[in-house]
Amino acid sequence: MNDSFQVVNATGSSSVVLVCEHASNFIPAAFDNLGLSPDLLDAHVVWDPGALGVARQLADRLDAALVAGTVSRLVYDCNRPPGAVDAMPTRSEVVDIPGNVGLTQAERDSRFQTYYVPFKAALSEQIARTNNPIIVTVHSFTPTYYGVARAVEIGVLHDTDTLLADAMMQTAERHTPADVQCNQPYGAGDGVTHTLKEHAISGGHLNVMLEIRNDLIQTAEAQIKMADMIAAWLVDACADRSVTCTE
Repeated sequence: MNDSFQVVNATGSSSVVLVCEHASNFIPAAFDNLGLSPDLLDAHVVWDPGALGVARQLADRLDAALVAGTVSRLVYDCNRPPGAVDAMPTRSEVVDIPGNVGLTQAERDSRFQTYYVPFKAALSEQIARTNNPIIVTVHSFTPTYYGVARAVEIGVLHDTDTLLADAMMQTAERHTPADVQCNQPYGAGDGVTHTLKEHAISGGHLNVMLEIRNDLIQTAEAQIKMADMIAAWLVDACADRSVTCTE
């Protein structure tokens, strides 16, 4: 495991390459928790709770490789391009991030080189060694945002390439009674599709970003149930596009 990523099941037989950029709430000691109070260190502001559990289970079911982040997105958000303000945010929703205030260009460059560059290289290498790669990123989101409840339970997100997202929306009712919405609770306009653009669309690979409401995946049992459903759904959606994602 590198300082910024881990690769699970690198030799998997599936065409799917899973990505979980916000898998970890780990903040290296040198950053002194970025000035956050202890009660916030397990909160969504620091990572995507439940996302890694679902991604790992998907890797098992599909025999797919998984590239996951191992450092909090507050240190560097690997789903943001270099230069993006929210790659090292000073505020996340209603939470101030003191340790990201007033960073010098040298400090920003250091984090970029230490965390983003190795993550990007590892993901690029995994995609390059995968036949007909299909990029699937896994995230979670909060049930409320700025005090407003979110009805959506699973978001199916896309950028300019809509092929796999469209197929998942068309086959959703066959797999889940959940409230599934396209480009909700976020969309490309919110700057959340960097990984898709950088690693999938640029290479002409099928791709989709999945957002799961985190109250639905709080336990290991719930994560297994969610992964079982999504694995079958992905296979069906890929078949709808006349591609196979498992051997």
